[in-house]
Amino acid sequence: EVVMTQLHAGGKFDSDSYAVSGGLHGVGISVVNALSTRLEAEVDTGGFHWTQEYKEATPGKLFQGEPTERTGTTIRFWPDGNIFETTQFNFETVARRLQEMAFLNKGLTITLTDQRVADGEVTDEVVSETAEAPKTGEEVAAAEIEHKVKTRTYHYPGGLVDFVRHINRTKSAIHNSVVGFTGKGTGHELEVAMQWNSGYSESVHTFANTINTHEGGTHEEGFRAALTTVVNKYAKEKKLLKEKDGNLTGDDIREGLAAI
Repeated sequence: EVVMTQLHAGGKFDSDSYAVSGGLHGVGISVVNALSTRLEAEVDTGGFHWTQEYKEATPGKLFQGEPTERTGTTIRFWPDGNIFETTQFNFETVARRLQEMAFLNKGLTITLTDQRVADGEVTDEVVSETAEAPKTGEEVAAAEIEHKVKTRTYHYPGGLVDFVRHINRTKSAIHNSVVGFTGKGTGHELEVAMQWNSGYSESVHTFANTINTHEGGTHEEGFRAALTTVVNKYAKEKKLLKEKDGNLTGDDIREGLAAI
């Protein structure tokens, strides 16, 4: 109840409980509750199944259910239509984020099920991997038919390596293997995966504690600077560049690079 109704009550403030954490430090679930007309919480812990319902963020009675050996939490919530312009969730928006989380957390399995779709409504997905020619009016109308999916499961044992392969899946890789490595320092841990393709644009995405840092930061600047330094050093050591030649620029080196 404290976690559901008070800000900054999350467990991530205990460094022993969470080695890595992202988000707004105990804000998420309490704000979801505050912006919902109804929320149901089911928790399996301490050998019992516990349930509690909130209406307009006001907690109801906590019920102790049947004994169980399971552990885990289920949250159901109904967004407040008086606050949000729409309370309909877009399946593809949710799917993209969950797929991203599965890539970033190696070995994690995430299953997304859309219970709004009946089994009889499921249609085959047609996902184009390449640019398509302009369509006629009839083709455009046919394309507007919604493809409904009921369940998707994301699981990537390779983590970031699988992420890079996914980015390069429609491109021609310059080298077959994905370069991947990890590093640790005091209070810091780093993981990188990268592979060059025959394209001309770079696709470098950075994350901090699974949060997409699309505006960059010192971690991304450090990666770019280190990559430029290492490639130039290697090129000169292997006589691919002469000492009198100027260094390769960062833009030249990152051309066709896919990296996480």
